Amino acid sequence: METTKIALFKGRKIRKTIHNNEWWFVIVDIIEALTDSVNPKQYLKNMLNRDEELVKGWVQIEHPLLIDTAGGKQKINCANTEGIFRIIQSISSPKAEPFKRWLARVGYERVQEIEDPELATRRTKMLYKLKGYSENWIEKRMRGIAIREELTDEWQKRGVKEQKEYEILTAEISKATFGVTPSEYKKLKGLKRQNLRDHMDDLELIFNMLGERVTTEISQQEKPSTFVKNKKVAERGGNVAGNARKQTEKEIGRSVISKENYLQIPESRKRLKVKE
Repeated sequence: METTKIALFKGRKIRKTIHNNEWWFVIVDIIEALTDSVNPKQYLKNMLNRDEELVKGWVQIEHPLLIDTAGGKQKINCANTEGIFRIIQSISSPKAEPFKRWLARVGYERVQEIEDPELATRRTKMLYKLKGYSENWIEKRMRGIAIREELTDEWQKRGVKEQKEYEILTAEISKATFGVTPSEYKKLKGLKRQNLRDHMDDLELIFNMLGERVTTEISQQEKPSTFVKNKKVAERGGNVAGNARKQTEKEIGRSVISKENYLQIPESRKRLKVKE
């Protein structure tokens, strides 16, 4: 499903649409905004003539998508965020320079993180803090990230390679833990492209971690050799967390599974939940 929206770029309208669950932007709109060209299509043609490397990878960057126009929906060449950044690198304009400097800065930071992985952890914590998450929540989220990485490393050792397989195994843990798959859980919370775990409260994160950690422990002990066996292990790990969740719900008198998004819950209610 594709939905077209307008993004404002310093007062300039950039048409964009959702395709394959990510934003794709109209290329000529980006060029017009960054160059003030009266003929962005010709500017793009000239740019491709002078950048041979961009031409070589153009088939991976450009994709015609249906976009709303004054004459109705038409197929217009678009690029995703990665593709747009590559195009911006070829634009010779003062307006493009801030983007180029930012890309250089991001690249430098990633090199630093390769040399010192702890920097990536600090940066992630800072981003969560800037979004309004509490220190206690951030610590749980970071621990959850580490547990998830340990699980995916374990799955890789057991022959899990395809992204679809990771999704199926994750769904098995989620179904056993919460009674719903991640996609169903996101729908329950009214989420679309957002990260589900970033919208979980403390208890949801805790039981999510428990299901994944127990799955890792079982897998390390039993060393499942097929995808079917991995799937059964995932279900068993999730069942441990699911049983703990159900017992917890009996004790506290409410469902652990929440329709609410963590950042939208007032701090007073978050503190009340902790006391409960």
